[in-house]
Amino acid sequence: MSTEQENAEQAATDDARAPDWWHRDHPTFTALTGFFTGLAFVIVVPGLFAAVLGLVFESHTAEDLFPFVLVTLVIPFGLVIAPRTRRFGAYMLIGMVTTGLVIGGVAGLVLWYLVNRQS
Repeated sequence: MSTEQENAEQAATDDARAPDWWHRDHPTFTALTGFFTGLAFVIVVPGLFAAVLGLVFESHTAEDLFPFVLVTLVIPFGLVIAPRTRRFGAYMLIGMVTTGLVIGGVAGLVLWYLVNRQS
């Protein structure tokens, strides 16, 4: 009987110690979630789009249709326009731009190294 009461008290203590800010709109979670969503968006969406186009259409048609992946850029801009998701959308755009700059910078650095190495 004592063990059951101790278990009940322990459960009550654990509930009291559980962080209560997990379910609130904490600004750090919004910023981090938006940033990493933007990062994943830049990496995953074009790859999936190309894979689906490659499965559905012939190579030539898939290559011609690939630029339509840019239509997905409407999503973060739509999030920035809506007042409730404005902060998330802004951090998503920051994540997308930062990822694009890093990818472009590394590609440029590798290309520069390869060109100078051949000379």
